[in-house]
Amino acid sequence: MITTGGASSWQDLALYLIGRFCGAEEAARVSRLFLLGDRGYGQLPFASMARPRQHSDAVVSKIQAWLVDNYATANPVSAMVGRSGLSERSFKRRFSAATGYTPVEYVQALRIEEAKQILETEDVAIEDVSVSVGYEDPTFFRRLFKRRTGVTPAQYRQRNRIRGLPA
Repeated sequence: MITTGGASSWQDLALYLIGRFCGAEEAARVSRLFLLGDRGYGQLPFASMARPRQHSDAVVSKIQAWLVDNYATANPVSAMVGRSGLSERSFKRRFSAATGYTPVEYVQALRIEEAKQILETEDVAIEDVSVSVGYEDPTFFRRLFKRRTGVTPAQYRQRNRIRGLPA
């Protein structure tokens, strides 16, 4: 027999049952999807990168495809401009028009999303997460992560770690 008490404890029960019957990863996914868990920091920690807009700019699409595997590259915006064959100003204008993000914002969003995945699933130091997503300065990474998610990387890990992994 499993029981709960309190106004929203049914959410904890639902997550427990999902975790028990579908696995810890699915429970964590559902928790993020329905914004469940500690609400002390609002909804920002649950936000993820908006799906890129559909667009017909072949140059930007080519750069986006390259960036999926190369977001941790040093100076990624310069590399993107170089690969595009456009002037820097033209590239930035076209990229923003096509995606709704500036190139820097797009790279940062990709890096933060990858960092969130690492924090949820791997037991590595925050400094190592920072380096693996392309930030050599862990202090800058922590500030950027907090600005974009509303919580520090350590707080994010604590709240969103997939159960069953070592603490």
